Order: sequence, then C-alpha cells, then structure tokens
Amino acid sequence: MSNHKPLPEITVKAVLLGIVLSMILAGANAYLGLFAGMTVSASIPAAVISMGVLSLFKKSNILENNIVQTAASAGESLAAGVIFTLPALVLLGYWQTFDYLEVAKIAAIGGIIGVMFTIPLRRALIVTAKLQYPEGIATAEVLKAGDEARTSKDANAKSGLKTIAYAGLAGGAMKIAEQGFAMWHAVIEGATTIGNSIFGLGSNLSPALISVGYIVGRNIGILVVAGGLISWLVAIPIYSAINGFEGEPMDAAWTIWNTKIRYMGVGAMVIGGIWSLIKLFKPLILGIKASMDAVKHTNSGGEVPREERDIPITYVGLVLLVMLIPVFLLYLGILKSVGIAALLTVVMGIFGFFFSAVAAYMAGVVGSSNNPISGVTIATILFTSLLLLVLLGADSGVGAAGAIMVGAVVCCAAAIGGDNMQDLKTGYIVGATPWKQQVMQIVGTISAAIVLGLVLDILHTAYVIGSPTLSAPQATLMKSVADGVFSGNLPWNFVYVGAIVAIIIILLDIRQEKRGSDFRIPVLAVAVGIYLPIELTVPIFVGGMINHLGKQAGGSKASEKQGLLLASGLITGEALMGILVAVPIFLTGNKDWWPAISGFELLGPVAFLGILFWLFKTVTKK
Repeated sequence: MSNHKPLPEITVKAVLLGIVLSMILAGANAYLGLFAGMTVSASIPAAVISMGVLSLFKKSNILENNIVQTAASAGESLAAGVIFTLPALVLLGYWQTFDYLEVAKIAAIGGIIGVMFTIPLRRALIVTAKLQYPEGIATAEVLKAGDEARTSKDANAKSGLKTIAYAGLAGGAMKIAEQGFAMWHAVIEGATTIGNSIFGLGSNLSPALISVGYIVGRNIGILVVAGGLISWLVAIPIYSAINGFEGEPMDAAWTIWNTKIRYMGVGAMVIGGIWSLIKLFKPLILGIKASMDAVKHTNSGGEVPREERDIPITYVGLVLLVMLIPVFLLYLGILKSVGIAALLTVVMGIFGFFFSAVAAYMAGVVGSSNNPISGVTIATILFTSLLLLVLLGADSGVGAAGAIMVGAVVCCAAAIGGDNMQDLKTGYIVGATPWKQQVMQIVGTISAAIVLGLVLDILHTAYVIGSPTLSAPQATLMKSVADGVFSGNLPWNFVYVGAIVAIIIILLDIRQEKRGSDFRIPVLAVAVGIYLPIELTVPIFVGGMINHLGKQAGGSKASEKQGLLLASGLITGEALMGILVAVPIFLTGNKDWWPAISGFELLGPVAFLGILFWLFKTVTKK
C-alpha cells in the first residue's frame, strides 16, 4: 500500500461528483449492454474525469478521486444487473412498459445485497489470495499518475482528459452517423454453403466493441471469439447439414443460432457457475473467518489499521436481514402466496450469496469488464423455474416472471459484488479506507437505481428492446430459459451439449494450470462467446489482439495507459451518444425523427479501420 496519510476521503464534492457520474455511466452502460450484451468497467473514465474536475479545487487528493470512481463504477455495474434481466419481463409480456419504481426498488435492493455479501471476501481475495483484479490495478495506476501530475504541476493529467475527450467525440460521431442518420449499416456479415452446411461470419463496426476487446486483452478476446466460432463454424454447419434450412443462408443461420445453438451457452454457463463455486469455497470460508476475527479484535480493545477497516460483519448481517423484507414483499406481490414467497426469498439469499462470491472471484481473475454474471444468473433462473414448475404447475401465468424476479435480484447483487472487489483492490493499492469505499458503493448503487428505470423507458420507446437495433441478448436468453421451462420447449439437448463442452474446457484449463501456462481457459469466457452473436465477438477479438500486438511491439507503459484511456473514451462516447440519439425519439414518439442520409455506405468500414489504426498506433508508440 502506497499511502498511509489520513487524507480526506468522503467529502461533499467527492460525494456529489460520484453521484452524478454514477447516474451518467449507468445510463451509458445500460445502452451498451442492451446493444452489445456486455458492459465494461467504468472505473478508469470515472477516475480521469474525477481528476479533471477535482483539480479545479484548491484542495483535492488521490483518495477523493478514488471515492468518486468507487461510486461511479457502481452505476455501470448495476446497469448490467438490471438490463440483463428486467427487460425479460417486457419480452415475456408480464410488463407492458418499465415500471419506474419497481426497477429502482429491485436495482437498489440487489445492489446493496451485493455490497454486503462481498465485504467478508476482501481480505481473503485481495490480501491473502492476491488476485489480480486487472481493472482495479489499472485504475490505481491512473489515479497515481494523475496525483503525481497534479503535485508536480505537470500537464499529463490534462493530456489524459484530452485523450478521453477526443476518443469520446470519435465514438459518438460514429454512433450518431450510423444510428441517427443511418449513413451505413452497423454490421458487415455474410454466409456461404457447402452442401447443406451453412458457414457464416460477420463483424459489428462498433469502436466500443474494439475497446472492450482491448481492455480484456488477448487471452479473453481469443476465448470469446472461440465460443462464437464453436457456434458458427461448428454447431450451425452440423445442425444445418443434418436438418437442412430454408431461405437465405445468413437469415437461416441466425434462425438456427437463435432457436437452438445459443442454448449451448446456457448449459456451458450453468456448469461454469458450479465450477466457479467449487473453486471459491475455500477463500469464502477464509474471508468470513477473517471478518469475524477482526470484529473480535476490535471488541477486545485491539487497534485495526485504517487501511484494514471494513464495515463490521455484525452490521453486514443486520443490513442483509433488513433487505430480505422488501425481497419477500416483492415476490409476494407476484406469486400471491406467503409460503412460496418465503421460499423464493431463501433461494435468493442462498444464490445471491454464493454467486456474488463467484462474481467477486471472477473479477479478480478476468476483470469486471469480462465478469460473466449472466452465467450465474441463468443458473439461478433455471433452478428457480424448475422449482416453481413443481410448485405452481406448467399452466402458471406468473411462474416465469417470478423466476426472472429472483434472477434480477441475484444478478444485481453479483454485478455489484464483482465491482465492489475491483474498487477495493484499487483502494488497497492507493491506501484507502475500505469501509468508506463500501459506503460509497451503496451511494453509487442508489444513485444509479434512481435513473435506470427512466433510461430503460427511453430506450424501449425509441428502439424497442428485443428488436434488431437493441437486441438485449442476455435478457432475451433469460426470457427464453424461464419461458422454455414452463412451456416445455426448452431445447434440452443443446443445453446438455453445452454442458459437455464446458466440462471439456474445464479439463483443458486444469491441464494449462498444471503446465504453468499463462494462457488459461476460464470456461465462462468461452460460454459468453457461445451465446453472444458472432458479430459482437469478432471485434472484441480484434481489440484483444491490438492489446497483444502493442505489448509485442515494445510499446511503453505510457502508451499502454494512453490505450486504456483511448478505449475508455470510445466506449463512453458511443454509449452516451446512443442514449442522446434516443432522447428526441422518446420525446416526440416519432421513430423517423432522424432523417436518413444515404450514399455513405463505405464510410462506416473506412471510419472503423481508422479507429483500429488510431488505437494500434497509440499502443505501439515507444
């Protein structure tokens, strides 16, 4: 830990800035997740923006900046938990529109539970196990560099802000040209046939997806695209060769993938979630024991260093008990049965605890940007659906919705759990006070919960969630799983095949671990690729390879940091412009509000290649 001075942390300006950034980044990532099926860590852009704003004040410090990014990143993570699940209620027809108060309530409850569940894990995973938490380390480096620039009167911090601003303008310009003025198609794709087998491939022209790939790196980029290729170059050709197809090859490939093949991802994620739980059991027990020991030490008059003070475990338990009351009332409102609502509350508590722990562990291994919380959520929804099928019967009109509601709380908890640990890693490096960060996680969670219902309503009015424009891949999958259990049309054969694929990947990863290889194969990363559209995994892979080529070319640490800032700016600009494009459509109710400008179809690929070249030159600069 690099800073032991008792600097101010939770200040008025830091709290206000954290609240505002949490709201903005929650909205931006809600759009990105519904569009791409993935969100990315907001800690780095939040840290840089915080440095820029707080530098306007006479007194500011690195720990204030850390507090701001802690609250702001909670908004991004909570957005993931919300958009991966709650849109499924609209897709099911249970909700006709997004109920603002219900969205806010579910998001806030799940987020607070996620913070509480992962507090006992801080010592076990960060201090004892020393997990990497890649974005946590990157954010700490950005904060330290900005603090050094501020104290030395250097212009580097402002340079970082300029990089994010220019990248944001570029990402936003591409989004408004493509989404607003329809100047070019968002995707380049094509398919061919060999006999009756369809082979299809495509790529989205999104700078944000390239940036996602750059942040998660080569290994994860390869694994995600490998999952996509398992679907598109193996499973779809085999299925179409056996069963045939109708219509144009690309359209037929999408139909096969959407109705059959993507359920392999369900099976892979269920097995991956169970495997993660098995690996996490020992650190989980150690974390709880360490937290109890800290409480006993304090009660006996012992002094706990400031950098080791968490919210006391007794308070954690009390908050969790209080949170179970609104959870019970939520399920009672759907199912109208006290007994079943109580049972689901217990189920949520068990799954929420274990899967928040899984998310916390996975964030330490692959980073919060790539933390596949949707996998553990699918496992929750599948189990809950089967339970409600037994209790309510197949004709229940609310069983699927009840399962989604359980999954929503668990998903929000898992999302915030991973983010909480990522931010605590940053705090551990810069010398922050853990309990203050944990309090700001709650502040950021509540701030994001306030705006997410409105953002969902705006996006649904403008684009229609579930349409090709805003496909909401995770929410669509959640809906298909819950509905499929009750209707009896869930393609279990493909779920089983996915489970077998996951077991093979786990065995390969165990082999890699024994060999001491730096190329590991986390099963959930491949599972993400299996059920994401191939057009999303290809640019993620390309971004990961740019990261790798930058390191191979001997790019400097400064270049690597500039690459992170550039990628963060592209993501932020594209996501924010996606919402801004939607606002006038929402206000006017006219989906043709933006005039179409034709004749620029080639400009999209050219601009996309320009972004690739810009990022490559930035990260390879010596």
